[in-house]
Amino acid sequence: MRVLVTRPAAQAAQWVVDLRARGLDAVSLPLIAISPVDNLARVHAAWQTLPQQRLAVFVSSNAAQHFFAARPAGQAWPATTWAASPGPGTTQALVSLGVPVSQVIEPAADSAQFDSEALWQQLKLHRWQDADVLVVRGDGGRDWLADTLRQHGARVDHLSAYQRAAPRLDADERAVLQAALESPSTHVWFFSSSEAIAHLQTLVAPGTGWAGARAIGTHPRIVAAARQCGFADVVECRPSLAAVVACIQSIAT
Repeated sequence: MRVLVTRPAAQAAQWVVDLRARGLDAVSLPLIAISPVDNLARVHAAWQTLPQQRLAVFVSSNAAQHFFAARPAGQAWPATTWAASPGPGTTQALVSLGVPVSQVIEPAADSAQFDSEALWQQLKLHRWQDADVLVVRGDGGRDWLADTLRQHGARVDHLSAYQRAAPRLDADERAVLQAALESPSTHVWFFSSSEAIAHLQTLVAPGTGWAGARAIGTHPRIVAAARQCGFADVVECRPSLAAVVACIQSIAT
C-alpha cells in the first residue's frame, strides 16, 4: 500500500519522512503549490505594527513561514502579542521561528479537529473587545474565525503572506499519479485540504473515475469533498501522525 501525501511540498516532504520511519511506503505528490505574494510591502509593514496587535492568527505553517521570511533583521516576537495556531504543525513552526511557546494559543491536544472552531474554544476564554487582531493567511480562505472575533468586539485585519495555486507536476510526480490511476487498490490518498482534491481533478482526464480509489481526510469538509469527487472509500482521521499511521494501517489490513 503506497501512501500519496498531497500536502504542499515542504509539509509533504516531512510527512513522507515520518511515515517512512514508521514502516509505510509514502511518497510526496503535492497538489497545492505555495509561493510568496508578489508584493511584500504589506508583510513588511505588518511587522512594524506587530507590537500593537493583541493577537496574530496564523492559519497554517505556510502562513507562519512566509510571514517570518519577511521579518526585519534582529526583530524578536513582541512580548505584547499572542500568536494563535489551529494545530500542532503550525505551533511547531511558530516556536521554531522564535515565538515563545508561552505566547502561543492553540486548540486543546485532545480536540476532535484542529481547525478554526477548535481554536476558538481557547480564544473565547479571553476578552477581545477593542483588541487589534491580524489574521495571516494565503490569498483567500475561510472568514469564520475573523467574523467570530469581530462579533466579540475585535478589530480584525487580514494579511496575505503567501499565495496558493494548482501544482505543476514534474516527470516523477506524473509517474506517481499515473501509477495510482492504474492501480487504485494499492494506493491510499492522504488529503489534508479540499483544495488539493479540486486540483487533482484538473490533473486527470475528464471522466476519470475514483470509485476504486481509497482516501483518508483530516476533516469532515475534506471527507465530503473526496466523496463528492467520486472516492467511495474515504475514512476520516485526526491530523496527528499517530492517528494517520493507525488509519493507514487499518486500511491496509
